[in-house]
Amino acid sequence: MTILFHDPLLDELGVWPLAYAPYGGCDFGELRAIATTVGDGGADAFYAAFAAMADGLAADAAAAEKAGHTASARELHLRAAVYYASSFHPLYGTPVDPRLVDAFDKQSAEFGAAMALLDPAGTAVQIPYDDTSLPGYLIPAPGSAGERRPLVVFTNGYDATITDMYFASAVAAGRRGYHCLLFDGPGQGEMLIHRQLPMRTDWEHVITPVVDWALGHDLVDPDAIVLSGWSLGGYLAPRGASGEHRLAAVVADPGQWDVGATMTLMATSMGVAPRAAANPSTIDQKTIDAMMAAITANPRLDWSIVKRGFWVNGVDNLADFLAATLRYSLDGVGSHISCPVLVTTAEDDFLSRGAQRFVDELGDRVTLLDFTAAQGAGMHCEMLNRSLLNRRALDWLDDTLQRA
Repeated sequence: MTILFHDPLLDELGVWPLAYAPYGGCDFGELRAIATTVGDGGADAFYAAFAAMADGLAADAAAAEKAGHTASARELHLRAAVYYASSFHPLYGTPVDPRLVDAFDKQSAEFGAAMALLDPAGTAVQIPYDDTSLPGYLIPAPGSAGERRPLVVFTNGYDATITDMYFASAVAAGRRGYHCLLFDGPGQGEMLIHRQLPMRTDWEHVITPVVDWALGHDLVDPDAIVLSGWSLGGYLAPRGASGEHRLAAVVADPGQWDVGATMTLMATSMGVAPRAAANPSTIDQKTIDAMMAAITANPRLDWSIVKRGFWVNGVDNLADFLAATLRYSLDGVGSHISCPVLVTTAEDDFLSRGAQRFVDELGDRVTLLDFTAAQGAGMHCEMLNRSLLNRRALDWLDDTLQRA
């Protein structure tokens, strides 16, 4: 059953901003107007409708700023950023669609304009990383006036942008008094779209320089740095914590101990023998072709695996994609996590089905939160009741840091 958009995939992507409504990122009427404009159209209509709404809000933001209406300008810049960020999700894939790049850049510009109008202002940062840097924003808690406080480092997964992460998590954390650091890692946002750096599974290699940078900032309490990840970040965050032991806590929403096991299950459901599924290079080409035919015939699978998964992982064929996913595992390293871990699981989210593995492996270091359809939070990342997730996660974090 769809919520607003006629097409099931476009509805799944298009209702993301509803998660941000409690935090000022969306109004239902705007989203319904966009869906009405899209009607029975496809990805092109989806992009055009979201971009048109964003263009209008961006123009209003500029006018409000010129007139000295700072609060309105900030809200409008942020709302425009959300709709630009939403517009290009169906366009994922290679070769990269120039409309995607344009919308991403406009989203980044609108978000940056809004950050400059916060009080205190959010600051664009570049975090040294290998021979390049990771772009991000340090966003002080409202009213903190230069105070040293706990810092939550938020990490995305496959799909989202810094704008998404801001509304999904950082606004709520800031209201609780936490400073927030948002960044793009390899395979995410600017690092993928402009620098062509694919995702890497050893996220500890990414998080350690981020923590190094944070420890050099006067606003950050060095004993209270938290790492929180959503979607694929529910694997990346604990993977980062497995090799970075200066963290006070980690949040995985949802907890994903072994992402590769999910892809292996998909392969076996398509008739691949378990031994071959565990070693994709041994799958014969006829079987690969049959799997690809089934995937491309399913719009949801085609988008998530071929368009999104291939691009993010820097591969161009199914066998290499399956091999890449097998490396997304905490086996052999997860036991090295030394800080408290909050893990979520949602009733209707198959990606969270392995969350219990964290409890089995890490024992009382883990707190498991269950979310249900009856709460309106049974979907991936609790997207239709994100405020419930934030309340429960931040309560846990408040208690955990007080005990430390």
